[in-house]
Amino acid sequence: MADIEKITKLTDGRFLNMYLVQGHNSKGHHSNYYVASRAEQIEDLKITTRRNDPDGVVIYSLYGPERDKVILIRQYRYPIDDFVYEMPAGLVEAGEDFHTAAVREMHEETGLIFHPVEADPMFEEPRFTTIGLTDESCATVYGWSDGEISDAFLEQSEELSVVVADRAEAARILREEKVALICAYHLMHFIHDQEPFAFLEEGKRD
Repeated sequence: MADIEKITKLTDGRFLNMYLVQGHNSKGHHSNYYVASRAEQIEDLKITTRRNDPDGVVIYSLYGPERDKVILIRQYRYPIDDFVYEMPAGLVEAGEDFHTAAVREMHEETGLIFHPVEADPMFEEPRFTTIGLTDESCATVYGWSDGEISDAFLEQSEELSVVVADRAEAARILREEKVALICAYHLMHFIHDQEPFAFLEEGKRD
């Protein structure tokens, strides 16, 4: 464990900030460690609160009469100056339950109505996205969606399209396209599991 000596806020952004964390580890090594965080203030950092409240939500949604397709987002991302395939996702607003956030974000990004399914909390637990760089964590919500796809609710800053993929298209995307890590793992489940959410039932029986 490290002895944290000082935390300094370096930026004042709306969605993301940089913090300098200074301290010594158990070997006596001094570190100046830069942390990106969704936290608006030092007192909101997970290093301060010691709570793992989800910053965002990732949505694994099936689609279609047979629920044999999965909803993906193909979105432009500045860090790579290219499009990448992702699951629908978004930030959890202050005081908002992440299941509610999933329904809201799905509608905003796709126009669809999302219906979460009950899952063992261990499958929905907030997990850290890139812990070497950020304290951000995201919960995962599983379910199915219906309705008509629409971009009417997108923000001007968002450049994305909705992709409805069957198993063959999901496999092609994994082979040929840029894919976010969380999305890739879920697509592996989708491709190989006869019933994509069977593992949720297994969790309930344990």
